[in-house]
Amino acid sequence: MEFFRIKKDIPFMRHALVFNVISLLTFVLAVFFLTTRGLHLSVEFTGGTLVEVSYAEAPQLEPIRSALAGSGYPDAQVQNFGSARDLLIRLPNREGLDTSSVSETVMNTLKQVSSSPPELRRVEFVGPQVGKELATDGAMALLLVIVGIMIYLALRFEWRFAVSAIIANLHDIIIILGFFAFFQWEFSLPVLAAVLAVLGYSVNESVVVFDRVRETFKKKRSMSTPQVLDHAITSTISRTVITHGSTQVMVLSMLIFGGETLYYFSLALTIGICFGIYSSVLVASPLVMWLGVSREQFIKPKKEKEEAVV
Repeated sequence: MEFFRIKKDIPFMRHALVFNVISLLTFVLAVFFLTTRGLHLSVEFTGGTLVEVSYAEAPQLEPIRSALAGSGYPDAQVQNFGSARDLLIRLPNREGLDTSSVSETVMNTLKQVSSSPPELRRVEFVGPQVGKELATDGAMALLLVIVGIMIYLALRFEWRFAVSAIIANLHDIIIILGFFAFFQWEFSLPVLAAVLAVLGYSVNESVVVFDRVRETFKKKRSMSTPQVLDHAITSTISRTVITHGSTQVMVLSMLIFGGETLYYFSLALTIGICFGIYSSVLVASPLVMWLGVSREQFIKPKKEKEEAVV
């Protein structure tokens, strides 16, 4: 399926150096913000108190957040849990507070906000050690995904494609983290899931372009390597617009209408999809070219048949 077809190849590789300089500057800025400002980690990573309550009728979340902020918890997270009548409240750790006093304060605040008193379902304390384990497990998951993708691309194509794709996709991840560090947006487990999703999503786009590169090398023998890359990118533009456009519409709907619970998750996906298109097309392809990809790597030499000796 194609919305449009571009007959003349767009010379992307002619401006490859410019694209990669822009990417390098963005990457360096992201690393700078990560180093200087760091990530604003959520309760799952830093530890804190989880309070689950249930109401007879679905409560309004904003008045509850404002009331908790007035009680000394401006960074409290309030979200629906299971149904519109159930709430999960996350409170970051603070020195000198125990679980019982925190839950008491929260329940007193909730009773003042709502006409119907909430029912306390559970109170859990997440220690810093658990948060460190989650952070370690998340980093390990990211590393395993990267290694797995690299092996897959090396087996399916060639090591040059694997290296180029991983560099381009790591570029996306670092930039997402850089945005979260610069604006001090909360980095939670859903955001980590979004980062892993972006990694797989960007690899899928790279595989589509690389597959067309391999096909073009075999069919268009008169083309040079930059021309092959230009043709491969141009011929997949329609597919890119359809795929990324439909995905972005869904993600934007979550960003606008999903509420606070899905906000940072969908925000990470939005940034990742936008930069994923850029990196898969305009970063990975030039890297493949500079690493020395050529037609000979895809076309096996014909074996000459030995003539029978009479």
